[in-house]
Amino acid sequence: MVSSALTPTKVLEIFYMIDDFCKEIEPNLAKKPLPTSDKKRRKRAFVMSDSEIMTILVAFQLSQYRNLKAFYLMICREWRSLFPKVLSYNRFVERQKMVVVKLSLFQQIHCAGKCTGFSIIDSTPIKMCHVKRSHRNKVFLGTAQKSKGTMGWYHGFKLHIIINDMGEIVEWKLTKSTTDDRIPLKESSFTKKILGKFYADKGYISKSLFDELFVDGIHLVTKIRKNMKNQLMDMRDKIMLRKRSLVETVNDELKNIVQIEHTRHRSFDGFCVNLIAAITAYHFLTKKPKLDLEIIERERSIA
Repeated sequence: MVSSALTPTKVLEIFYMIDDFCKEIEPNLAKKPLPTSDKKRRKRAFVMSDSEIMTILVAFQLSQYRNLKAFYLMICREWRSLFPKVLSYNRFVERQKMVVVKLSLFQQIHCAGKCTGFSIIDSTPIKMCHVKRSHRNKVFLGTAQKSKGTMGWYHGFKLHIIINDMGEIVEWKLTKSTTDDRIPLKESSFTKKILGKFYADKGYISKSLFDELFVDGIHLVTKIRKNMKNQLMDMRDKIMLRKRSLVETVNDELKNIVQIEHTRHRSFDGFCVNLIAAITAYHFLTKKPKLDLEIIERERSIA
């Protein structure tokens, strides 16, 4: 069953955006080709373009399907007018890993939100399998790790996301599940787009981290622990910390509306493609959770 929001018109809109981007970026990629394996590849043109492959991957995340094969076979039956030259499913899966670079660049350039001066950060676990079956998981052997989150033990990774007040994902980073939440913030590449107020939970409390970010024009605002001295805080900051649950809503939509987390991956490449496609698809959601700054200002004036 295809979601009512995913119409052929919507698919064409996504395709035109991706295709225009691919035509723009391909000359630059041709100048600096990425290293490939020693396996010989045929030189003739592919039947399906990279733009079509990327469009199908993003459209799958916006559909109500939870199985890529079922969605792809539906396209072969019902949407042949949009994709006239389809591949076998096995060949389609092989082609996925060949578009991961273009898909990642498209997400960063066209689907990332802009910093508005109000940013919120949080991390969420990405489970690969039940923790009791972690010793049998061969796909992520040596990459996924066992760790304990707020909902208990899990085997997988940790996703760090930064959003703005419009609910748009400004930046994201995937790390090992055992990584401290504060570590990614020490990397300038992760915070280079951020300016102004930066709201986080108690797990990000660090005097040295606050000083490092403040030098770069970022004001880290967190709640205080019970054993810490009370500090004067602007009323707007107190209200914004209460609204920090916005990022939890974004995490929920990434896992339940798009499919950022599932346990059916058969390769690490497939996991990466699914992750990037899901974050890209989130950009195309018509309704995103957001903050009403006018209401926040009204609450501030009343307080």
